[in-house]
Amino acid sequence: MTTSSTGAIPVAAAADFRALMSGFPTGVSVVASYAPDGEPRGMTCSAVCSVTLEPPTLLTCLRTETRTLSAVLDSRRFTVNLLHGRARATAELFGSGAADRFGQVRWTRGPNGGGPQLVDDAHAIADCRVSAAHQVGSHTVVYGEVVRIVLLPGRGPLLYGMREYAAWPLLHL
Repeated sequence: MTTSSTGAIPVAAAADFRALMSGFPTGVSVVASYAPDGEPRGMTCSAVCSVTLEPPTLLTCLRTETRTLSAVLDSRRFTVNLLHGRARATAELFGSGAADRFGQVRWTRGPNGGGPQLVDDAHAIADCRVSAAHQVGSHTVVYGEVVRIVLLPGRGPLLYGMREYAAWPLLHL
């Protein structure tokens, strides 16, 4: 345990918190946007969550010191590419420090100002307009009003949990 930022209440150690959250499997996405020079920026992200249906809004948590977050905040737009079960290599690429990630995958520009779309690697895509952003510790929580959705049927999601990737098991219990 460590002391919280207020100094009053102890908080869990980072390693314990990481172990807790690794036991909560989640979908894997690549959040992407365009820098002011028009170049695409993107990073692997498992912190994506629905917020409300009216208006349709989701949130994503991005490390504050990334070029992807800078692009999102500068453009006020971002795209969430929900990766399909065979896109582990793309998840690992966009989670790496590789400089030319977009040069190693096929992507397209979304219509009407939409962000970079990984159509070969996604099972669903959401184009969003930033409605709010709040820094919390090392990350910034970005809220995005969903303005366009693309569903690519026949592809189950890529999951991440227990520090491993897995494809959605199409089992019906």
